Amino acid sequence: MRTMAIDFGDARIGIAISDVTGTLTGRAFIIEERDFDRAARRVAEEASAGGVARLVLGFPRNMDGSLGPRAEKTQEFAALLERASGLPVILWDERRTTVDASRILSEVGKSGRKKKKLLDAVAASLILEGFLSSDR
Repeated sequence: MRTMAIDFGDARIGIAISDVTGTLTGRAFIIEERDFDRAARRVAEEASAGGVARLVLGFPRNMDGSLGPRAEKTQEFAALLERASGLPVILWDERRTTVDASRILSEVGKSGRKKKKLLDAVAASLILEGFLSSDR
């Protein structure tokens, strides 16, 4: 079963889709969209085109586990995404994924604009990897 992980942001949304066996990240990319409704529809279209059966949305918690304003926006987006896709949306703790993605990109020599373009896709891949590992 294919799983899609989503790193939700105000301007860019990182997407990572597993392989058909649901064990590895198959591809990762970004969607640039600022409107929440259009963003949800675009993610739903990608999920449908990719044969995705479930969505995993990175859920930003503070380091102490509490929820802040960003978590509220993410919950609103999850509801839009469920309606647009008809698929269940699983909220997944994404603490440190962006930090780890930034470190990974720095280690492979990416910086500046190139790093910014890849950051959300790599973060989505880390969300997907964490979810798939726990699902086994």
